[in-house]
Amino acid sequence: MPEPISPRDRLIVALDMASTDEAERLIDRIGDAACFYKIGYRLGYAGGLTLAERLVGGGHKVFLDLKLHDIGNTVEEGVQSLAGIGATFLTVHAYPQTMRAAAAGRDKAGTGLKILGVTVLTSYDDADAQEAGYALPVADLVAARAAAAAAIGIDGIVCSAAEAAQVRAVIGPDRLIVTPGIRPAGTAIGDQKRVVTPAEAMRSGVDHIVVGRPVTGAADPRDMARRIVDEMAAAL
Repeated sequence: MPEPISPRDRLIVALDMASTDEAERLIDRIGDAACFYKIGYRLGYAGGLTLAERLVGGGHKVFLDLKLHDIGNTVEEGVQSLAGIGATFLTVHAYPQTMRAAAAGRDKAGTGLKILGVTVLTSYDDADAQEAGYALPVADLVAARAAAAAAIGIDGIVCSAAEAAQVRAVIGPDRLIVTPGIRPAGTAIGDQKRVVTPAEAMRSGVDHIVVGRPVTGAADPRDMARRIVDEMAAAL
């Protein structure tokens, strides 16, 4: 069985902003209320990888949400390069060839980096999946990709908490489930379509939640982060 995860380590704050200066100001405001940060495309392409190294050097954890997907050799080499940053998580799209290549790059790097497979984006519903050419509804597509990830040896899955129980049944207890699309009660859902609260996510068997605008846009980000952590702790 995996080691217990503290409630504070379960919260991943999404640094979805335009500059590292803005991100660092937010991190200062959050202080010790959070210790795990996600860097995605927007910040990653604006100095975010350098910021990631600084965060790791300062004792924080980093989730590189870069959703790699390319020919196998390119993915494998990309994972090996990114592993040197010291991040905890890195995402790839959950296509079998891509996941096999990412797992190979992870193993060659030997840094402890964990690969997460992105099943279906939380902005997708069944109509979006159909429009994209998928015959399966979202829940079935998530389950199929989760099964492939488990067979290949990927460390965890990114999915909506709405599918977490189904995914857990597929991947077993030893792999991680990380969920975006988390919105504390009373906050706007924005462009997400499959959302749950932090407490609901914990009760669904989720290991880590990713929260962006409810924290980054709060008048007091530190207080909001603490409230989310407390809500998760009460639900565990």
